[in-house]
Amino acid sequence: MRRGVRWSVTGVVVTALVVPFVPLLVWSSARSWRFPALWPQAVGGRAWRVVADPGSQVFTGLLTSTGIAACVAVLAGPVGLAAGRALGLHAFPGRRIVQLALLAPLIVPGIAVTPGLQVAFTRYRLADTVTGVVLAHLIPAASYATAVLTAAHARYDIAFEQQARVLGTPPLRVLLHVTLPLLRPALTTAMLLAFLISWNDYLLTLLVGGGAVTTLPVLLFSAIGSTDTAVASALALMVALPPLVLIGLTARSLNVAGSAATAGGPR
Repeated sequence: MRRGVRWSVTGVVVTALVVPFVPLLVWSSARSWRFPALWPQAVGGRAWRVVADPGSQVFTGLLTSTGIAACVAVLAGPVGLAAGRALGLHAFPGRRIVQLALLAPLIVPGIAVTPGLQVAFTRYRLADTVTGVVLAHLIPAASYATAVLTAAHARYDIAFEQQARVLGTPPLRVLLHVTLPLLRPALTTAMLLAFLISWNDYLLTLLVGGGAVTTLPVLLFSAIGSTDTAVASALALMVALPPLVLIGLTARSLNVAGSAATAGGPR
């Protein structure tokens, strides 16, 4: 019975994930589709040939998006780990203020602060550079990573580390062989969120990158503005599918609730 329910839920989830991509797949293959027809009058691979053309910058955008998102994930992990440990395990004066400051990007709309961020990055010569875009993406990404790892540390049993130190384990080995393995599911989740936030970002990339940094979302919005629905649909599929593949590959590591990090229960 439970297996049947599990398969039913899995089927519903998979269907909910796949169905939105069907119209995009149809649009990307349409060569002629005039209203009120329910199906294209002619199909072809023009959109995918445009996307695959080296002159379309799609391959460059794919590499840039992947590189930026990977850098943001790698940087957000340690930042979130340190901040989450401080906020989740320790009580100190001004803790609420620090927590509010770290989580402010989750509260304040990005459109409200991006223009000021662009001015600051221009002053420090970070505008129109990949480094500037990475740092800009890191602001909201680190906030999400901090939120995830603060929650993980709130249920983390510090006794595991204390026992290792009592047995004479050096601090670095405690970190590598005790702390990180126990927090691996939460850290994986935090880094995955950071990657997805960076991968899908358009506004920060456009304003801080200034058009000099071309990512897939930038190309997608450009295609939407050109009213070329077929090419826009093909690019939308390229933007949407890699995150789903990544989530599928890391699904086993995302069960934070049942991870060893929470094995000790509330302290």
